[in-house]
Amino acid sequence: MERSKMLQQLSNTTEWDIVIIGGGATGLGAAVDAASRGYKTLLVEQHDFVKGTSSRSTKLVHGGVRYLQQGNIKLIREALRERTLLLKNAPHVCQPMQFVIPVYSWYKKWYYGIGLTLYDLIAGKNSLGKTTIVSAKKVIELLPAINKEKLKGGIIYFDGQFDDARLAVNLAQTAVSFGAAVINYCKAVDLIKTGGRIKGIHCRDEITGEVYQVKSKVVINATGVFTDSILNMESPGTKPIVAASQGVHIVIDKKFFPGTKALMVPETSDGRVLFAVPWHDKIVIGTTDTPVKQATLDPIPLKTEIDFILENYNRYFTTRVTHPDILSIFAGLRPLVNIKQASTTAILPRDHIILTGKMGLITITGGKWTTYRKMAEEVIDKAMYSAALPVRKSNTKTIKIHGYPGTNKVNGPLHFYGSDIKGIDLLVQENKELGELIHPGYPYIKAQIIWAMRNEMALTVEDFLARRTRLLFLDAAAAIESASIVAEIMSSESGNHSEWISDQINSFNLLASTYLLNPKN
Repeated sequence: MERSKMLQQLSNTTEWDIVIIGGGATGLGAAVDAASRGYKTLLVEQHDFVKGTSSRSTKLVHGGVRYLQQGNIKLIREALRERTLLLKNAPHVCQPMQFVIPVYSWYKKWYYGIGLTLYDLIAGKNSLGKTTIVSAKKVIELLPAINKEKLKGGIIYFDGQFDDARLAVNLAQTAVSFGAAVINYCKAVDLIKTGGRIKGIHCRDEITGEVYQVKSKVVINATGVFTDSILNMESPGTKPIVAASQGVHIVIDKKFFPGTKALMVPETSDGRVLFAVPWHDKIVIGTTDTPVKQATLDPIPLKTEIDFILENYNRYFTTRVTHPDILSIFAGLRPLVNIKQASTTAILPRDHIILTGKMGLITITGGKWTTYRKMAEEVIDKAMYSAALPVRKSNTKTIKIHGYPGTNKVNGPLHFYGSDIKGIDLLVQENKELGELIHPGYPYIKAQIIWAMRNEMALTVEDFLARRTRLLFLDAAAAIESASIVAEIMSSESGNHSEWISDQINSFNLLASTYLLNPKN
């Protein structure tokens, strides 16, 4: 997957069947679906793939336990089916996870036990394991640091866990394998309108500044929290349909959370659930739900949000976590379908919607990572009929995502590369220095930088440290310490000059500082 080849494909194609704006989960899923049906497919993303919301999730592939209270059985059942497909088609980045809910009253023990049993029943053949109600002794065994005072027991249930950004990169590679062109740092700056219909886009290469006129039979707006800005390109003055909600997560060392199981706290003070999930040898804790008026690419966590997470987490554990213990903080914006009568974003639905504009622009928004494949299938069906493309059914239920390891199970700290681990090993064989660690505290090696540039379209230090590896999300200070090594190797590989190295280090350190404990009030 080389960006230069993608740009050449962009220049040489007279007309595309489908152009997708947005390189998040939904857009990338749509590119896989469209290209695998044989449609000429182009995807453009203004920054790097999943720069925004789709790399900042709670790292769960789940049916949505919290939707049981809302009675949204349809959404749960669909998500559980999609969870099974993800675990089956991308096992190198998606795995089953056992969750524990500690309870401190007999009533809640049976209330949640019955609720999670219903979750199993809804899952049916898609269940990952039977929900069980367990004793306080068993909860302590599974969560050694749990607050034991008045502990009445708990519930064990199963869901999925994944690496969101790594899955996204693999989706881009999968789309390319079917002939799609997917281009990061390529911004849609305008829509082409002919005879009252949208007939393509103008997009700008953010690296060179070159603007391309791109003709297409249909255009899909899959830009998440930026949905309304593209809608206004079609019809200026369009009323907003997305309400952005900020979710914050903190990352801590696993010494504060001994054990291998995940935690689910079913009730926080704002009515949400709180998760503590083992991930890449660290613990991710979150999330919050704070309405946001203005969507940005790099949202900043509020001090009140961090305090909220710490307060709710520390209620359940004796290993108290304080501000200095936080290794990284990240914030993401959820694109929630706007319902005027909703008083808080915590109750806005995660269901997605698909709209067709007056001039034929197709917009998809809402939803969540777990259901990305189904969303993609539906929006490509819509585009197919809207543009009168040859009718072809989706086959993504059975498509193995790039990196699928087959019967060769990949172990070790780089298991998330799946079958691509062979390519990284080959780089080390050719140059032993590439086997050296980038940072002494983490398993990432220099060969991964070369691999990311040659095969995963990583263009910047941020691309590599935030999304091709997850070091920025795991330990912001360590990421800052690694930036110079990464910049030097990237510069050597790409032929960029020393000024590029300095600019990259400075810009990355500025970004990484927002992942450290210096939130705005």
